[in-house]
Amino acid sequence: MDVNNESSYFQSTLKKIENKEAKVAIIGLGYVGLPLSLNFSENGYSVFALDIDDKKLNNLRNSKSYISYINNDRVRKSQNNTTYTDNFELIFDADVIIICVPTPLSKHREPDLTYVINTINNTLPYLKKGQLLSLESTTYPGTTDEIVKPMIEKKNFMIGNDFFIIYSPERDDPGNKNYNTKNIPKVLGGITENCKQLGLNLYGKVINEIVPVSSTKAAEMTKLIENIQRAVNIGLVNELKILADRMNLDLYEIIRAASTKPFGFSTYYPGPGLGGHCIPIDPFYLTWKVKQFDMHTKFIELAGEINSSMPFYVIDKISSALNNQSKSIKNSKIIILGVSYKKNVEDIRESPSLYILDILLSKEAKVSYSDPFVKCLKNGMESIELNELNLKSQDLTLILTDHDNFDYDLIRKFSKLIIDTRGRYKVSEKIIRA
Repeated sequence: MDVNNESSYFQSTLKKIENKEAKVAIIGLGYVGLPLSLNFSENGYSVFALDIDDKKLNNLRNSKSYISYINNDRVRKSQNNTTYTDNFELIFDADVIIICVPTPLSKHREPDLTYVINTINNTLPYLKKGQLLSLESTTYPGTTDEIVKPMIEKKNFMIGNDFFIIYSPERDDPGNKNYNTKNIPKVLGGITENCKQLGLNLYGKVINEIVPVSSTKAAEMTKLIENIQRAVNIGLVNELKILADRMNLDLYEIIRAASTKPFGFSTYYPGPGLGGHCIPIDPFYLTWKVKQFDMHTKFIELAGEINSSMPFYVIDKISSALNNQSKSIKNSKIIILGVSYKKNVEDIRESPSLYILDILLSKEAKVSYSDPFVKCLKNGMESIELNELNLKSQDLTLILTDHDNFDYDLIRKFSKLIIDTRGRYKVSEKIIRA
């Protein structure tokens, strides 16, 4: 049900947003939630920053950032108007609730909305009329309308009249020096027109450009298309990498040459697989949903197969390179450079480096790793220093994540054999592309 914007609850919440009197609760303080909470704080809003991770909360309360590109000073300054807490009772005092929790895949590669559903269930006792709820977690088209809305309506709220729901997908790119929460245009759809108008006013206060769409479903689909396009194109160049290798061609040279065309070409580079919280996962949200419409998303599924196969391609290249040195993977000393899923960040979610590391360990290689952003792993391994001695002692140096602060001259000089999955080097007698 939509109503005109003379609703007293609409007007009251709008006024609070406009005057920056609205209290904003942000649930989930990861790579999306923490920058967003800081953004609201820096724009003069009172923020309740909620998370169930005590380690994160203790760091933030002590003005320590756990995200490399967010400095401690920003966190320290936020203390003036931000409460870092695990107390969901504070939701009752909030005017805006923004949910930024993970949406992973189940072991059967189906959408797992457990975090979203649990979060809403935790907030339900403290919801009240007049509040605006925004879901930012990536999900399939229909989630806000079919899952979130019915849960909220259990409180006997009239959506668009005395309670307001929007969907506005996160678009953060960890480590990107040019784009951040504030200057990335933000897509937004509402359950009703009133919902959308409140959302536009809210985000418009802290983000430079808002892109309204006709519905929450359209906003949900927008996010998926963005990442599916990337997944499909990366799958294409990953397949071409294998072809170029067999044809003895330098795909990186070819891509750089093709990218000089001023129109009609978008540049994508291959790698050892896909990582992060979006691209390896989001396409499968849509492939699951389309089954309800008797369709199969063939391009998406094929790209997923190619990208998922890339770690095995890297392993084959390692095996071949060592065989040429009269060695096997078993008992060979291999140092992995970079375990995060992309360069210059500490994020290891879905990282192909970790998958390759596990395969090498299962084959009884003697594996070590160096990563300035990831000091230790859950399996107990710790990053070692990248120096002459540690490089000389290895049978093979494997570049999986090409952090900019690696010393590539040092790596080239003292490594016996290099497998480069990121195109940092030109192929030579001791440098092999994978």
